[in-house]
Amino acid sequence: MQNQQTHDILPDQSHDERARQAFAQSLKLHLASKVVQGNRDVYERRVRPDFERQQGRPPQDRREVATGMQDEPYYQLWGALQRTSQEISWNSVMDSIERQLPDLAARAKPPQNPKGSLTLDAAIEQPGYLSAMDIHCMPGGYAGERMADDVSAGALYDRGVYIYAMGGFGPDNGAMGRTTIDVFQQLFPDRTTDHAPKRILDLGCTVGHSTLPWAEAYPGAEVHAIDVAAPVLRYGHARAEAMGVEVHFRQANAEALPYEDGSFDLIVSHILLHETSTKAIRKILAECHRLLKPGGVTLHVDLSLYGGMDPFEAFMLNWDTTHNNEPFWTSFREMDPKTLMTEAGFAPEDAVSAHISRTGLAAHVFSDNQDSGGRKNWQCIGAVKSEAVV
Repeated sequence: MQNQQTHDILPDQSHDERARQAFAQSLKLHLASKVVQGNRDVYERRVRPDFERQQGRPPQDRREVATGMQDEPYYQLWGALQRTSQEISWNSVMDSIERQLPDLAARAKPPQNPKGSLTLDAAIEQPGYLSAMDIHCMPGGYAGERMADDVSAGALYDRGVYIYAMGGFGPDNGAMGRTTIDVFQQLFPDRTTDHAPKRILDLGCTVGHSTLPWAEAYPGAEVHAIDVAAPVLRYGHARAEAMGVEVHFRQANAEALPYEDGSFDLIVSHILLHETSTKAIRKILAECHRLLKPGGVTLHVDLSLYGGMDPFEAFMLNWDTTHNNEPFWTSFREMDPKTLMTEAGFAPEDAVSAHISRTGLAAHVFSDNQDSGGRKNWQCIGAVKSEAVV
């Protein structure tokens, strides 16, 4: 497994801190590549046959799978270990961050002549669907602040995501962005040369893991990135500057964006939608339609959808909804992409939906594992804004 790419703002780790983080990552890897598969064995050998004897047919959806699986000791053991590994991962990083809080804030101060920019707005409030809990068990969430100019949430996310994904997002955590770029170029090959996007907006950027690949892929484009949380934006701007990439970070809510109509060629997001409410998703996509130029494209890479998924796989995925502080994980997976896009104002024939599987995302963990609960698969939904004059 590759080591995480270093940069000037990444928290330093002592020998003992690195050891604890390595243990956390190894535990998650062991659970994901070995232990989780036992759930399928339990299902096939006991739960499914029992259900078929009682009902005369196999389980047809995740809810029927749950009737037998949720009380199985093996599934409960795996779930307890999975939750524990999640908490251990974040906590192993918190030690190093708390030890150097003032130093991290000082290192994150914008340089005198920055390549990009950082615009914060204290009037921006955290949506209730983010502030009500620590999303995916990340202590303090995205917006927790302990001091002036705090960047601890960004530092925790940067290092914590690398451990959480077991290195599967690449040494710079940028694989999600690069995957979306690949999808964009495959779906719209004419937009890669003469018609390449000139102005790009990334929604819910956190620290810019997925944003920077867009700036690197389209060096002539003006790249903007927004998030509601100031600590991750401070960190993200400092990280981009340290890596020599020009991005314009801004604190804003994707449900009501501070940009003019028709001001972007391309609007993207990366695993944002499943962390918003069902009401917010519709507002965000409507904003995408408003902000796109005629002929512009919006793409959103997120969790694979339940439609057509094996009932057992869908059941396994539902674990995060109830046990990993992901309250909208399931509701997003049950949505219809074309309906979402048409409700946002896009023409039905201009909607796109692409299933992404066996990419570089966590391939070293899941490429040979058929019982990952769909975690090796992703969905890209989006649309083109019609060039017709309305």
